[in-house]
Amino acid sequence: MTEPTRDAEYLGKLQDYYSEYRSLPSYARMGLLLGMAAKSAVGKLLTRLQNQGYLERAPDGQWIPTRQFFERPLSEHPVPAGLPVAANDVGTDGLALDDYLIEKPSSTVLIPVKGDSMIDAGIQPGDIAVVERRHTASLGDIVVAIVDNEFTLKTLGKERGEYVLMPANPAYPVIRPRGALEIFGVMVGLVRKYRH
Repeated sequence: MTEPTRDAEYLGKLQDYYSEYRSLPSYARMGLLLGMAAKSAVGKLLTRLQNQGYLERAPDGQWIPTRQFFERPLSEHPVPAGLPVAANDVGTDGLALDDYLIEKPSSTVLIPVKGDSMIDAGIQPGDIAVVERRHTASLGDIVVAIVDNEFTLKTLGKERGEYVLMPANPAYPVIRPRGALEIFGVMVGLVRKYRH
């Protein structure tokens, strides 16, 4: 018999499995993964996770994750990047990164960053720019632009009434388009993965 108090642990194992295989395991595999000998125990767990909002049934009867399945714990207290403060537990609210970073999924693309021309804006090579595709931008927006038939990531600026693309690294020049300047999209977020 499974213990409801261990549901968070079981959910974590299912999330790790899904992250690796992009699907939920079969009942038999789930039993092995979670240390449950009885198929009925797996079924009861899945029903509890459904009642908690983490899983749902597809029309074909398969168990599938909900948006809540992909949420991660969100601390109620920000961590200072200055002097230490008293530690608090992680909050009970969850946050799905898609909900936080992406307002318009149908017009959002993820673009890997190459080069260091925006490093002083905190954008490093290997980062993933979250870009909302649109053809208009405001001065000061970080944009993906097509200038002289090449893509670039820069800050949109203006000099003497003309639009320019400003780098955030003094080693690079301001781009003053000789031909057309087209806005592909505006950067609305940034993803960086730290490796050990």
